Amino acid sequence: MNRSFAVLVMSLCAVLLAEAAANQGATTQDSDDVPLMVAFADLKWTKLPEREGMMFAVLSGDPTKGEYTQMRKVPAGTDNPLHSHSSRLKNVIISGVWYTGAADSASAKDFGPGSIVVMPANWVHVSGCRAGSDCVFYQEGKGKFDFKAAEANRRQ
Repeated sequence: MNRSFAVLVMSLCAVLLAEAAANQGATTQDSDDVPLMVAFADLKWTKLPEREGMMFAVLSGDPTKGEYTQMRKVPAGTDNPLHSHSSRLKNVIISGVWYTGAADSASAKDFGPGSIVVMPANWVHVSGCRAGSDCVFYQEGKGKFDFKAAEANRRQ
């Protein structure tokens, strides 16, 4: 990755983190009037209960209750089978190669650093992190986070 692109990606991340703090109030602060400024190394990572191996660090809100912003870490080679989420998600890829598509991992589109993926609520898709490098991305959820396997979608 060339230096100017790396600076662009890091600047985008800083803007998104500041926007999340200003617009939604971060869980790590008491007031919307105080900016959220946190180094990547200082994020508090937690295991994602819905998907083994994945980690998240909440920046604002509460993904178990409603709207939120968070950072996500996904191990290289992770494949998520067909599934959906009950609310709209926005992902900004920071590192690694994330893939998303409507059919299978082989036909899904790859998204590298700086890419933005916005998925509507209840869109059935596959996703994952290609082999070679772990994926890190910023995520905004418009409601509670969930992972609904495609089989559960067919029964509803």
